[in-house]
Amino acid sequence: MDTGVIVVIVVAALIVVALLVLLGRRGRERRLDTRRDQAHEIRREAEVGRAQADRTRAEAEERAARARAEEATAREQTAHAEVKQREAQERHAEADRIDPDSEEREALERHEGEQEGVDPGGITSHGRDTSHGRDT
Repeated sequence: MDTGVIVVIVVAALIVVALLVLLGRRGRERRLDTRRDQAHEIRREAEVGRAQADRTRAEAEERAARARAEEATAREQTAHAEVKQREAQERHAEADRIDPDSEEREALERHEGEQEGVDPGGITSHGRDTSHGRDT
């Protein structure tokens, strides 16, 4: 073979190898670019998801704070209602103690009388009548 032909074959082979290397690098760069784009998209979606999670968490914390405030208000109202109820019961008891026609007053007097040794009929254990003219 002629030296010129060998040189042409070698040069052609080197060009083919260079083209293959160049095409391989471009293909690799395209794959890397594709992967970079995918990674960027995944990061963007993750950021959107994180922002939504933060928003949801903030809303939940706000609802929990409102619920705690409502619960505190309800406890306060319950305590206030209990005080008012006790006051009303005390006023009823006071009215029953004052009212001569109150059945509850009579029951209270009978109960107090039993504590002092008076039977419900108005007769003491000593035989004295304590009904003061009341019908029993």
